[in-house]
Parts: sequence; C-alpha cells; structure tokens
Amino acid sequence: MRKVKIVSTGKYLPKTVVTSMDVAKKMNTTAAWVEKKSGVKKRHFATDETSPQMGAKAALEALENAGIEFNKIDALIGTCGTPAQPIPCTAALIQEALEEKESGVPCFDINSTCLSFVTGLDVASSLIEQGRFNRILLVSSERASVGLNYQEKESASLMGDGAAAVIIERSNESSHIICSKMETYSSGARHAEIKGGGSNLHAIRGENAKEQDFYFKMDGKKIFKQASQMILPFIDRLFFNTNINIQDFDLVIPHQASGMGLRVIQKKLKLKDHQFYNYIEDHGNTVASSIPMGLHNAITKNKIKRGDKVLLLGTSAGFSVGGVAFEY
Repeated sequence: MRKVKIVSTGKYLPKTVVTSMDVAKKMNTTAAWVEKKSGVKKRHFATDETSPQMGAKAALEALENAGIEFNKIDALIGTCGTPAQPIPCTAALIQEALEEKESGVPCFDINSTCLSFVTGLDVASSLIEQGRFNRILLVSSERASVGLNYQEKESASLMGDGAAAVIIERSNESSHIICSKMETYSSGARHAEIKGGGSNLHAIRGENAKEQDFYFKMDGKKIFKQASQMILPFIDRLFFNTNINIQDFDLVIPHQASGMGLRVIQKKLKLKDHQFYNYIEDHGNTVASSIPMGLHNAITKNKIKRGDKVLLLGTSAGFSVGGVAFEY
C-alpha cells in the first residue's frame, strides 16, 4: 500500500471554443456526422499559447488550491503525450513558463502517450513511498490541434487542447494507492502514431519525408478492436492481488478516447452512469491531459469525496492499457 494523497488539482482550457460545425466545415461534412462519430460537440483549441504555457496555468491553479508555493515542490514531472519539442523535456519548459527558472526543482518527463498521467502517477507515488520525494507536481498539457489532418476525419473530429495538473504528497490519512498496472502490446504500435519529428524521420534530413508524416494518424477500427478485447482481462489482472472488483468503485475516470469507445467500455464493465465519468462531449480527446482533467472535474463538481474509491483507466498508442486505483 502506497500512502499517497492527491492534495489538489488544476485545469486550463484555451479560450477558443471550436464547435462540431467548425470542424465539419474543415472536413466538408456535417456537424451531425462529427457529433455521431466522435461524441464531441465542442472542444478548445490553443491559438496563441504553447503547451508549456498552458501547463503552467494549470500548475498555478493546483498550487493555489493547495495553498503552497512552488518552492515547496520536490519535483515537477511532465506527463504529456505530445512533447512541446524534442529537447529539452517539456517539464523544464513548464518550469520556465512558471518563471521559476532558478528554483532548482528537478524536472523530467514520463511519456506513454495518452496514459502518460496514469503512468506518471504510478511512478511518482512509488518515489514518494520510497522516500525519494515528499511532494510532486504532475502536469499534463496537450496541444493536439497542431497535428490534425482534416483528411482523416475520424481522428480530426475527436481532438481538443488543454492542460491539467495534480499535486501529490505523502499521506498520513486513509488516502492511498490501492493497485496499479500497465501492459504494452506493440503489435498495435502502428495503430496510432506521428511518424515524423524524431530521429527516424527528421523534418529536414528525413529521406522521403512527407507533410502527412508529421500529422497524427490513427486506425480507429483496429484500436477499438484491440481495446475491446483486452479491457476485461486487464481489469482481472489489475485487481488480482486485491479483494476488490470494479463494482466497488465510486467513480471510474476513463481516458476520453471517443464517444463510441466510452459507451462500449462502460457496457463491458457493467457500470452505472454515476460510476463512469464521460465528459467528452464538451472537451474532446485531450490526449494525456484527458484523465487528470476528468479527475479535476470530478473533484470540483463533487462527484468524488475523501474516502471514495477511484479508478483511472485508459489505453494509449503503443498499444498500452493501464490503470491506477486509489482511495481519494
């Protein structure tokens, strides 16, 4: 049992609201098609802000809600699925945007695409349990809109921008991590990817590089099939050494992958509406910030209270599936 507590959360959404009609015009289709296919009616796009700037704003809210100064943070971990740039890590750029350039607070990234926050929470809670750190700030910030290819309607209709931040620390109360697990099956590694931008396909020196290589590409049918087949066996393995089951949770916060995917997963897990948090309609799929944003929403809207059992659950490009269960 890892005695770790979620102290506070923060969230930031860019000011530009993009409706299903706005997206439909770019794809030469209808708003009804966009909403039926994605489950998204509106999302937010960043127009004049960077990912680190958005992350800093979410972090400031989390710090304010906790009533602590940045110098009380032992580490800042960037849990972003789409890095702001290859070097340096996004966490360092968030520290810079926070105007804490000389703080000395260690910054590093944990990237497992859409599961980055879940993985980060798992790793960070272990570091606290081991005594390496006492208080950690996790920040997920995503500007997915810059990588959309509107010729690929399925993925372009889904995505949104935004940031979320969570502060965790050692707990002297009942709050704790119940269990956690992550599995990766790289047979699905090519189902969702951005090929360009790294050393495999450099923007300038990459041989035969094409513009579309730098856009997000997704095979939704293959991802949906793989996720549907794996989710129930994964849940069994996640809870294997515990005395709990999925019905014991007050709230399950899933990655907001797609409207259809959320409906299928809820049905497979046999969860009632009050146990399963679906908020994709007015946020879209915000990559790694999706789950911590849902956590922030759930806390601020009193969907969970201290002592409740919460499960963070999702899939990510890789193909990976992961979850962290905790008592809030």
